[in-house]
Amino acid sequence: MVLGDARAGKFAENLTGFGRMLRRAGLRVDTSRIKLAQQALTQVDLGARIEVMAALESTLVSRHQDREVFQQLFDAYFKDPEIARQLLAQLLPQSKASKTPAQRSPRAQEALHVINQPNRKTPQPREDEIKLDAAMSASDRERLRHADFEGLSASEYRLVERLAREIPLSLPRHNARRYRAANRGDQIYWPGLMRELARHDGEFLEIARVTRQTQPLPLLVLVDVSGSMERYARLLLAFLHQATHDLRQTRRAVFAFGTQLTNLNKAFRLDDADAMLASVNEAVPDFGGGTLISEAIRCLRQQYRHAIVGNRSIVLIISDGLDTGDPAMLDEQMAWLCGQARRTVWLNPLLRYDEYQPLAGGAQVLARRVDQMLAIHNLAHLESLASALSQLLHRTKRSHPRSRSLS
Repeated sequence: MVLGDARAGKFAENLTGFGRMLRRAGLRVDTSRIKLAQQALTQVDLGARIEVMAALESTLVSRHQDREVFQQLFDAYFKDPEIARQLLAQLLPQSKASKTPAQRSPRAQEALHVINQPNRKTPQPREDEIKLDAAMSASDRERLRHADFEGLSASEYRLVERLAREIPLSLPRHNARRYRAANRGDQIYWPGLMRELARHDGEFLEIARVTRQTQPLPLLVLVDVSGSMERYARLLLAFLHQATHDLRQTRRAVFAFGTQLTNLNKAFRLDDADAMLASVNEAVPDFGGGTLISEAIRCLRQQYRHAIVGNRSIVLIISDGLDTGDPAMLDEQMAWLCGQARRTVWLNPLLRYDEYQPLAGGAQVLARRVDQMLAIHNLAHLESLASALSQLLHRTKRSHPRSRSLS
């Protein structure tokens, strides 16, 4: 292993270049972490590859799903000192291609893509090209935040997909059945009180109390993967995977639908978002086809009824509503679905048009049955999704069809 060329005084530069590559791959590496990594390396043997790797991993990786990407990039970056020197020479446009045939994740391949570019004397980026680097300006980030997913270029789409993975989604919480000890509460914690009495000869200094635990409401997501939703499906799946990661054990259920229903829960249990998307590609047989929402709900009703938890689930339907099935049948299935859920929300990308009206048969049914319809066509709306759900829970659930509410 050759870690740059520390004896020539280039060690810090090599480490900085490696940090830039990690940022390009989506890891949260800033200057403070680079400095911490430098300090960690002073405590290990630089001739021992495993010690160097452990020191860098412990200081530069903060999420479990980034470990594999880090290890692949570490191997690629420190394997060949020539590549390292070329990267330091601006890391980028004039590097030679790596001949390493190892299988790498898409994030690692994208981060290393700059090394594999052929020699160019004067690279001239296109006017609309966005560099996939953390050095992106605040104005670029703000522009992409409000950019319609439908109009993104290929490089912008990759960057927006990465930004979408960083958006949190705090679901509303509800009181669970279990209690926990607390300083305040409306009930006495008798086991704790007895122990207090035993410790102080029958007297107590304070009364132990208990309060109810709270937990996020269960979430059921139905994602339309038909041809008209192809532009949105991948990006929204990546967003949901990261935003609901804490619910993966028991309180999140995700399905894709086109002309049939596909269970994505196994794919969503993977830690890495790229691995999840690859698994979804293999699992969905009707990607880019038609839309039969009623058939998907009927299948959910028959085979996955447990996905809706005791009238407490929030149901998100991500679709443009361009259903090709029978509206009467869809109305029947939607009535059942809305009756089982605490709230049903339709996330509709077509709401990007100010004059949009749900004129299609399927769209009319969805608009009439759901509790709310929200736009979902850019990052700004993804960011506001959590607050919109919280506000929705404070409204009275409607028990019969009524007019839609746009947001």
